[in-house]
Amino acid sequence: MTLDEITSVLGPVDSSLVAEINRTGASAAELAEAWAWFNADEALVNEGRSLPSGKVAELVGILEVAELTEDT
Repeated sequence: MTLDEITSVLGPVDSSLVAEINRTGASAAELAEAWAWFNADEALVNEGRSLPSGKVAELVGILEVAELTEDT
């Protein structure tokens, strides 16, 4: 995934987060899905969507850790 693809989904991010996302081997579509889950998990569950798995779940975890790290 390119830096442009990542920033088009997440906005500006630091290089360590870009590297961590790239290590997953996920696609831009998977990142977009993970971003949606990260921001609106209750709404997606209420729509009846299955919980994320695989690379999407891995990306959600990365985004959660990045947010916690950013807040400290």
